[in-house]
Amino acid sequence: MDRRRLVPRTDAVLADPRLVEAGGRLGRQVVKAAVAAAQDRARQGEIGPDDVADAAVAALPTRAASLRPVVNATGVLIHTNLGRAPLSAAAVEAMTAAAGPADVEFDLATGARARRGRNAAEALAAAVPAAADVHVVNNNAAALVLVATALATGREILISRGELVEIGDGFRIPDLLASTGARLREVGTTNRTSARDYADAVGPATGFVLKVHPSNFRIEGFTGAAEVPELTGLGVPVVVDIGSGLLAREPLLPAEPDATTMIGSGADLVTASGDKLLGGPQAGLLLGRADLVERCRRHPLARALRVDKLTLAALEATLRGPVPPVSQALHADPAVLVRRAAALARRLAGVGVDARDVPSTAAVGGGGAPGVRLPSAAVSLPERLAVPLRTGDPPVVGRVEHARLLLDLRTVPPEHDGDVERAVLAAAEVRG
Repeated sequence: MDRRRLVPRTDAVLADPRLVEAGGRLGRQVVKAAVAAAQDRARQGEIGPDDVADAAVAALPTRAASLRPVVNATGVLIHTNLGRAPLSAAAVEAMTAAAGPADVEFDLATGARARRGRNAAEALAAAVPAAADVHVVNNNAAALVLVATALATGREILISRGELVEIGDGFRIPDLLASTGARLREVGTTNRTSARDYADAVGPATGFVLKVHPSNFRIEGFTGAAEVPELTGLGVPVVVDIGSGLLAREPLLPAEPDATTMIGSGADLVTASGDKLLGGPQAGLLLGRADLVERCRRHPLARALRVDKLTLAALEATLRGPVPPVSQALHADPAVLVRRAAALARRLAGVGVDARDVPSTAAVGGGGAPGVRLPSAAVSLPERLAVPLRTGDPPVVGRVEHARLLLDLRTVPPEHDGDVERAVLAAAEVRG
């Protein structure tokens, strides 16, 4: 008999309780595809007809979305390739609560429409009292585009040549701003720009002066830059892109600008990211003069750049809730990191893994605090374990230095040390 006739029908396989449950969790199309693949294997003789349901179940993904949670052991606190800032448990809970119907634009007391994102805006305003008004868009680049469009379309933006930065993935501030219809007028030189350079360039066509913090590089030596207080008397708005999202001064990062200080120094508008040092979701923060913020808020482009309810929920929870993971990692006690690394290495070595605890140096990352080195501690492993750790469950991503794989614990929450240990043991077993 033709074995293909023995392959069970699709509807019969789909009736398996395990596949019925998976259909509700993963979607019917995903389950049907797994069944079809298993049936093909049976027709080819790779499995028996009675094994089709088992093979389909085994082939199903564990979750509907393909993104996988990763243990960041790179030592880079804000790792762009790993999604930047990890959210706090409070932010995750807030997003889950907002996933269904929520009062995002609805006043439950009056039954009338309410201002969208009012609670997140209130939390942001409370965090930066120096700002007369605030607005939130979908990322910092969007905040800059909105400001340039609302205040300088057809006009000039004055910017120092030393601040014409590339922000990643080939995108450059000059190209971003020029796309709005504004004209960039470069002042000063790459290494030195004075307040006089700006003053000499201001004219009737000037929309605003833009200061961009060079957050992902440093220029050292014979350098000079005009500070915000020197630019406040030019008769045009001063806009400062601080980039990394600090809302107030951080003693561990004294060279990193913050929104409160910039506004206090005379900046009319400040733009920043929500998913870097603030430790929240991807968002662009716009803070400062009420009239300028309102012009941006009421511009038609603001509609295209608005954030969704999940971002609003996570941002509010980040601002009002407990210390987010990024801040916890930044302030981690080096002595505690050393003890954790020593204990983990000792446990791994005790079962035959070539593991050693070593000093390490972590970085802020995310285009923030260039040159700042944070003392840390790591578990050093054979380089050959890098791939099986990255492809394990959960994936553990470290960094390779001098032919050794380092798992830096500054970016690993203490409660995940057990996950790292189990992942290393599994990876070592895979490699034999």
